[in-house]
Amino acid sequence: MEGGELKMTRTEEFKVSGEDVMKKIKELIAEGNIRKITVKNKENKEIAVFPLTLGVVGTVFLPALAAIGTIIALVSECTISVEKEEVEVKKTKKRG
Repeated sequence: MEGGELKMTRTEEFKVSGEDVMKKIKELIAEGNIRKITVKNKENKEIAVFPLTLGVVGTVFLPALAAIGTIIALVSECTISVEKEEVEVKKTKKRG
């Protein structure tokens, strides 16, 4: 059998209070399949966008998140939009 990978992107949104934004972002990053995180205020305007690539997350990226999180925490209500990459393995039968 031969197969191939199909990469799909899915977006999820979470409504959180300002004080819980950093906690939720850290949880999402820990999942590992996140491509981009966008934080929007209650008027749906982007406050911050974090494009994530493998290898960038971790000790290099989290201090910047903490600094931005302090600013975001001042907002009373936010929506976190998360772009996830999912890989689906397609199996095909080999003829012959």
